[in-house]
Amino acid sequence: MIQHQSRTLLRLHHIGFVVNSIQDSAPGFIRSLNTSWDEVVFADPGQKVKVAFLQGAPGDALIELVEPNAEDAPVNLHLKKNGPGLHHLCYEVNALEEAMVELRSKGALLAKPPKPAVAFAGRRIAWLLTGEKLLLELLEVEKH
Repeated sequence: MIQHQSRTLLRLHHIGFVVNSIQDSAPGFIRSLNTSWDEVVFADPGQKVKVAFLQGAPGDALIELVEPNAEDAPVNLHLKKNGPGLHHLCYEVNALEEAMVELRSKGALLAKPPKPAVAFAGRRIAWLLTGEKLLLELLEVEKH
């Protein structure tokens, strides 16, 4: 078995799915994955999306539904090319810059530099694409 320990990746925070409509897609995800939804939708003008989070069992990673909120939203490219479906994995990290350096040293490309995210109360996120074409979102840990 191959194992790898990262010093900076903390935990899987959520799995993101691009959808045409959160309202239309949520019931199917809730039924299929046995999740619940508080019906809160965040609009993030910086990313040109609306997002909602579905909750499974306590401690499980969240399921994020991502809906384009503008014609030029970057996720529209994903929808046009691949249709609705899996988009990214988000890891919560202790040190955002350190995690970016570690992933880049392993061949990941920086897709979008750190910036505050509406859905996470201004905590910063960054986007990287691995050599395996996996889109990763890094979310800095909430400071207490």
